[in-house]
Amino acid sequence: MDLHFVDDVVRPTSREDLPQALPGDTPLAGGTSVMAEPGRDVRRLVDLTALGWPDLTVTGDGLEIAATCTIDRLVHADLPESWTARTLFRWCADSLLASYKIWHTATVGGNVCLALPAGSMTSLCSVLDASLLIWHPDGTDSVVSVEELVVGDQRTSLAPGDLLRSIHLSTAVLTARVAARRVSYAEYGRAGAVVLGRATDDGMVISVSGGSVRPFAVPVTTADPDEVVSACAAAVPDSAWFTDAHGTADWRRSVVPHLIREVADELGSDT
Repeated sequence: MDLHFVDDVVRPTSREDLPQALPGDTPLAGGTSVMAEPGRDVRRLVDLTALGWPDLTVTGDGLEIAATCTIDRLVHADLPESWTARTLFRWCADSLLASYKIWHTATVGGNVCLALPAGSMTSLCSVLDASLLIWHPDGTDSVVSVEELVVGDQRTSLAPGDLLRSIHLSTAVLTARVAARRVSYAEYGRAGAVVLGRATDDGMVISVSGGSVRPFAVPVTTADPDEVVSACAAAVPDSAWFTDAHGTADWRRSVVPHLIREVADELGSDT
């Protein structure tokens, strides 16, 4: 799409070069969403790729994913074999309604910050207890969970000028056992609901997304599937389910417990 309504493109090369936030500013990473939507309120693009953030950094305590890291780079990264949860990287990428060509351009941070219910990088961050580093325009930083960042359907807690810098996944989480389920109206259609699970020392964490306006990560201290389903039902309010072309609220509300049960069964059977 021609962005004839954009007046300027800024390419900062350091944090100090970031411009003061103005109405109509839009951070640009992969640009797949910016180029796909009309975005008539966009007046200036702030190109984050010029900052030169390393895509992936393996640290002593896990993995740091730059917000500008492409989905393809994350999926095909050479990471420690002991990081069993890395299987979710490809699984979540496959849950996006996007071709491998889009993977080469779309970014992990962009998918999260769009705050679309079907944003499977958001689902990934939810189940893996990701720590999101936010740069504020006054030079300060904060670290939040994805549940604190994504607060609704295409709504985030980011203030003007705030930027998602990176996503950190700990070694303890990356070495955990995981399970995943999704459902959609069509075999290769956009996921109508996504349920991910991660084993913990005292139970498991179940992440519900895709069919809810925001992700819900529910910690449970039991492996009993009935109790896990009940805990998740109590944590996700009826108002969280929504209706769109990919599923009705009633359908999502009724099928998600079955997905939760399957995830709980799989994680419980490995104990």
